Amino acid sequence: MASRIDLYLATGNEHKVDELRGLLRDCPITLHSAAVCGGMPRVVEDGETFAANALLKAAALRPLVPPSAWVLADDSGLEVDALGGQPGVRSARYAGESASDTENVTKLLNALNAQPEPDGRNARFRCVLCLLPPEGPAVDFEGDCRGHIATAATGASGFGYDPVFVPEGHRASFGVLGEATKQQLSHRAAAARALRTYLLRG
Repeated sequence: MASRIDLYLATGNEHKVDELRGLLRDCPITLHSAAVCGGMPRVVEDGETFAANALLKAAALRPLVPPSAWVLADDSGLEVDALGGQPGVRSARYAGESASDTENVTKLLNALNAQPEPDGRNARFRCVLCLLPPEGPAVDFEGDCRGHIATAATGASGFGYDPVFVPEGHRASFGVLGEATKQQLSHRAAAARALRTYLLRG
């Protein structure tokens, strides 16, 4: 960017805010949570793709931020080969509209109960970051992280499916590996690196 910009994150998930703040810390931006403009509006995430849902979130926050500000939205999820790509865009709502992380993880483990580890449990996290400028079209940045689903949750780091997702080249879940390792390997980190290049290039 030609100069420092105000960037508002279109999410009510403070875990994502903290993660993105760390990933974009050296970019020419001032990062704001949606909380500073009254909170993230409720969005019906009925898009069929991560990109569509990310744009819905960005567009929902756009009217609430200053006219010169930019908006960044994230949509991400887990795709499991043995489940035909599920839970996919419904990852946060896999066990129901108000499901907790624990409920979603429990449903996933039950669905994969008969699948051998690791080959029968191959999966990937996918992320799309949607950057919406004050004027003009949105720009998308994508990232993924491949691995497999463990047979049980381990570790207390991270959120969502982190305690059961074991990234390629590792034997422990993101829940065990911790935030520093996740920031190097995760789907959101990969998408954020592409966004970071865009922001630093100006």
